[in-house]
Amino acid sequence: MNFFLFQIFPYIAIASFLLGSVLRFDRDPYSWRSKSSQLLRRRQLIIGSILFHLGVLTVLGGHAVGLLTPIAVFDVLGISHSFKQLMAMSVGGVAGVFCLIGLCMLLHRRLFDPRIRATSSFADIAVLVLLLVQLLLGLFSITVSMHHLDGHEMVKFMEWAQHIVTFRGGAHEYLLDVALVFKLHITLGLFILLVFPFTRLVHVLSAPLGYVIRPYQIVRKRAS
Repeated sequence: MNFFLFQIFPYIAIASFLLGSVLRFDRDPYSWRSKSSQLLRRRQLIIGSILFHLGVLTVLGGHAVGLLTPIAVFDVLGISHSFKQLMAMSVGGVAGVFCLIGLCMLLHRRLFDPRIRATSSFADIAVLVLLLVQLLLGLFSITVSMHHLDGHEMVKFMEWAQHIVTFRGGAHEYLLDVALVFKLHITLGLFILLVFPFTRLVHVLSAPLGYVIRPYQIVRKRAS
């Protein structure tokens, strides 16, 4: 099971993410949207959405940098494993709390506002629940990480992730003796990646990043 979950399943999830996203965009482009409910209840959405997206982008960025940056780079920069561990716990913890507050607000809207609940599909609610469970697992893992402040456990996750993305065998061996909460966190993360193309999460891939730096648009010239 350890071999399947942490050596085989990652490639199944990645293949589903890539191929599924391409096929959905090609075959059903009109479903490629966030399905926003802003018109039904705006204020709680804005606050919850800002907190959630600010938190989740920080968490994802931290995971990407922390797991995929070669260990030799940190050694050259003089960043010790223990310092990296503390930074991951502190920054990830704060971002995780922001994300948790925002996510709870978004989930509350979906479940307890009659109009929004009526326009929400099972997948809309299920994906929020999955993200909530994943976030709680991540926050709980911080308490476990407090017992490994030397950063040795973090190195195991880095080696596992870098073995996976470079198609090397033996990746699963790095996670044999890690705590159960980490295994659950990784497995659920891969499952979310697996179902990603079949949910509203696909809108992440078409986020209008250029909107921030776009030039001003002149809609109507002021009369002289």
